[in-house]
Amino acid sequence: MNVLGVSGLYHDSAACLVRDGTIVAAAQEERFSRKKHDARMPRNAIGWCLEAGSVKPGDLDIVVFYDKPITKFARLLASYAEVAPRGLRSFLMGVPAWLRDKAWVGYQLEQALRDAGHPRPKRTLFTEHHLSHAASAFYPSPFAEAAVVTVDGVGEWCTAGIFAGKGRELRMLFEQRFPHSIGMLYSAFTYFTGFRVNSGEYKLMGLAPYGEPRYADLIRKHLIDVREDGSFRLNLEYFGFLDELRMTNDSFARLFGGAPRQPDSPITEREMDLAASIQRVTDEIMLKIVRYARAVTGKRKLCLAGGVALNCVANGEILRSDIFDDVWIQPAAGDAGGALGAAMYVWHQVLGHARSPNPSDAMHGALLGPSFAPVLTREFLDKNALPYRQLIRSERNAYVARILAEEKVVGVLQGRTEFGPRALGNRSILADARNVKMQSHINLATKFRESFRPFAPIVLAEDAPEYFQVVKSSPYMLVVDRIRQERWIPDTQGRRDITNWVNTARSDIPAVTHVDYSARIQTVDPARHPEIYAILTEFKKITGYGILVNTSFNIRSEPIVCTPEDAYRCFMRTGIDTLVLDDFVLEKADQPPCIDTKDWRMEFGLD
Repeated sequence: MNVLGVSGLYHDSAACLVRDGTIVAAAQEERFSRKKHDARMPRNAIGWCLEAGSVKPGDLDIVVFYDKPITKFARLLASYAEVAPRGLRSFLMGVPAWLRDKAWVGYQLEQALRDAGHPRPKRTLFTEHHLSHAASAFYPSPFAEAAVVTVDGVGEWCTAGIFAGKGRELRMLFEQRFPHSIGMLYSAFTYFTGFRVNSGEYKLMGLAPYGEPRYADLIRKHLIDVREDGSFRLNLEYFGFLDELRMTNDSFARLFGGAPRQPDSPITEREMDLAASIQRVTDEIMLKIVRYARAVTGKRKLCLAGGVALNCVANGEILRSDIFDDVWIQPAAGDAGGALGAAMYVWHQVLGHARSPNPSDAMHGALLGPSFAPVLTREFLDKNALPYRQLIRSERNAYVARILAEEKVVGVLQGRTEFGPRALGNRSILADARNVKMQSHINLATKFRESFRPFAPIVLAEDAPEYFQVVKSSPYMLVVDRIRQERWIPDTQGRRDITNWVNTARSDIPAVTHVDYSARIQTVDPARHPEIYAILTEFKKITGYGILVNTSFNIRSEPIVCTPEDAYRCFMRTGIDTLVLDDFVLEKADQPPCIDTKDWRMEFGLD
């Protein structure tokens, strides 16, 4: 039986095909459309999933959408009624747009299927938003039973949920309701510190270690009341998301000493301290929620999903707390993963099929997107007269390791595209973690983004305890841990200019050591990620270090590359020295001049 899950229309549209309970294919629309966080109906992703799964017209049994649009519309109207007559401008902009774009989900699904050559499915279903998140966390997890916690901005009404999962059953035990939302609180600070809501939260998290949490008491006193069970209430007098077209209002600005930072303006100590403060408070709230989840479910294992589950710092705090014996986090924890969760929920809960957990997990390393046959890659290269060498895989791995040891930057496209926001070695930019200037170099010359942003280490799973204090397994780059103290180089200079601060060695792997000696870790094992494991193994043979810098293969404001053409374009626009397209290797020095037919820097806001 073929079940197609679909998410979108608000953030990160995606599609996922589940056949007889097995995840066959999953991809985000942005990888095809090249529009970051594309929220439109995922027509391209739907078509690709059906093609990848060899689903013939008429063989699609069920399509399921990841939330209930009518319930969400009812919440929208109720929220506006609550603050009326304030919010009229927001109402006049929001409601017509909703009626135009989001009210006709069933029709849009049918149209997307027709575009892919498929008739109306036998059944069309809708799940609740947080139930989709919970299902995406529990059903693919390695646990027979677990507590499940979901936290995000808002679904229909729910902003945080606690569920109990056992076998094929998933039950909600608690929900926090809109407008009281950790996701909205964190996004308010994202906005106030000058970053873009729904994409800049990573930047805020990366900025936090530069600051001191000196505003944390103000947040606790004025913005949010948190109870011991993790439930909370926002003080709505300080926020604008209900009745204005902004996240925060003038009262918020007065509380924190002035107007919001303008995007791309210099970052000051205030922004650093605000980031540190909201991260501290978020950690505290998440710990209370998961502690309560442990108490009310009685389970010893925890699953996490929802956009806030992408906060790797909070995840690290949860892991180190030992509240649960083990924790598993959905790699596509945001809205994209809702497509996968909706399909899995239908298979297990609606249709009643039994579940046998995979001791690893059921995500196939999150390598669920498109791959490209060598004949297609060669056709692209030859058609454009691009110089390349083709190597057998073992030779390729040894060559990549050698040039990485020579401090070259390498872009890698191999195998299937990752599902979710993280590049896990198949669509990655790699570099030597031992180079103190590599973080700033890649940020400025390759990614065209803020120099303060940290990079994640990708490390052989068996070597992780040599580098990190607690984390032994983090295959999806979703946990922050500390570097082992014996590797530290003490930084005695204190707070200073952020550029100089970045380029200070703090350990023997400085390119992946943040200013607080932390790192967002990806551990690599040969079962989940065999290709990047082989490269790391070769690098260790040369250097003695089974660890590299790993960042997503894209520039700022661009989705992660999907096709060989995407990868080549990014390669030629950036400071990447060598491009690997599966077994094809291209050197920047050998390539013809890059001629862009349009101003791509302006397109991505880099001018």
